[in-house]
Amino acid sequence: MSKKKTFTKKELSELSAEQIIEKIKYSNYSLLKSLGAEKLRKEMVPVGKICNATVNYFFASTGPRHDKMEHNKAARKKLVKVLAKLAPGSYAGMPKDSENGLVVGFNHPSLGEIGRILAMKIDIMGDKPMYFPVNLPWYEALAPNFDRIKRLGIIITPTITPSTWSKMNLKEGSVLYEAGSRLKKEFRDIYTNLSHDALLKGGVVFVAPSATRQATVFKNERVYKKEEEVIPTMSMLALKVYSDPNMKCDFLPMAVLPPKGYGRSLNLRKKYKLIPGEIMTADYIRKNYFKTKNPKRLEGFDYDFHQRIANELPKSFWY
Repeated sequence: MSKKKTFTKKELSELSAEQIIEKIKYSNYSLLKSLGAEKLRKEMVPVGKICNATVNYFFASTGPRHDKMEHNKAARKKLVKVLAKLAPGSYAGMPKDSENGLVVGFNHPSLGEIGRILAMKIDIMGDKPMYFPVNLPWYEALAPNFDRIKRLGIIITPTITPSTWSKMNLKEGSVLYEAGSRLKKEFRDIYTNLSHDALLKGGVVFVAPSATRQATVFKNERVYKKEEEVIPTMSMLALKVYSDPNMKCDFLPMAVLPPKGYGRSLNLRKKYKLIPGEIMTADYIRKNYFKTKNPKRLEGFDYDFHQRIANELPKSFWY
């Protein structure tokens, strides 16, 4: 791979988020490098290389290549078999086919659950489109293979999480800070719009409410005791989704129980458990959390969603 290109300050100020994303995918640009966060980009390069090589292998070693749809199906089938060995996981009780769209929110203790979630989705949810908001360092590592990843039924879109934003250390008021702030918001808007469209068609959206890797469901004891607020990740998505009166979409809290002695990375060949919590239907959410006509946040929804994940896990994972 040739050296990453950088955006000029003028491009960062004037290009839309969609144009930035296209250049990251197809023209070897790095937004992280352009914003002075090259270290964050490099941290994900090794994992990105493994993932991209794996995806390429599935397509190069399956057929029939003359039939794109059958080729995609064969690659997905092979992916499930390989992941069952390299990234084993159990997912008994997870919902299979449903006409409604489904948002699956999960606790995010490591990178390892991503492979298990992919295997579960492809295995039991079939060809439904799958959307994943991906933190920018991850996105840049995977973006060169965007089209092939999409052929596996996985559509990724970039986000800048609060944790990544703080690590960028941009000087407030600077050109780079202003550009980064604008793109952070526009990436979020793109993600919520994509999610809305996908869910309207019965797709599946996976999202980690914590917006970062953390060992526990709640960030700390103060959040669990409601002395600090939960990050409103799920509220923001629900508000966008249910602004459409025609939307039929359920929210599923899913607990990730990692193996003993797990680390923050992939934890290959160690078995995870993906445990469905009590589902929150569209009717239930509309009735219990939309207290006003135009709410800016769904009061209590984020906390209750986190609690339903925690209920499926040992208390050591709560906070």
